[in-house]
Amino acid sequence: AIIFTVLVVFGINKVTDLIFYVEKPSEAVYKVEAPSIKTASSSSSTSEAFNIKDFLALGTMEHGQKVFKKCTACHVVAKGGKNKIGPVLYGVLGRKSGSITDYKYSKALIAHGKVWSYEEMNGYLLKPAAHIKGTKMAFAGLKSEKDRASVILYMNSQSDNPLPKP
Repeated sequence: AIIFTVLVVFGINKVTDLIFYVEKPSEAVYKVEAPSIKTASSSSSTSEAFNIKDFLALGTMEHGQKVFKKCTACHVVAKGGKNKIGPVLYGVLGRKSGSITDYKYSKALIAHGKVWSYEEMNGYLLKPAAHIKGTKMAFAGLKSEKDRASVILYMNSQSDNPLPKP
């Protein structure tokens, strides 16, 4: 009885496929275009320095401290803090990427090998996975320029040797 029922169900399925045959088109009728993300271009160093100055003017350290609370799930910014899921960020600006010895960085971040400048940190905080392909940081990024500028100013203040403001 069970075998007969299974055969009847499959038979009905085949018969309906023959009756209601739909020919699939060879190419898509419409195309979906993905939105493009605008990133800062580095066309010249003078305009870049001017742009980063204007960019940092959007933020405040107080706002940065509030926004940084999103980061505290994985990072510590206090002097002498311990690594969590992510490395300690005390004094991160002005430091070479992947340079804390007691933290296991992704191969991509170690290979990146740049110094964390205002511009570099801005690009990374916008979308970490796009800025350094292969990073293990799963954070989606900070879309708001004010939030990014504020977090950068806050992180720069958490250092023995903060970078000078441009």
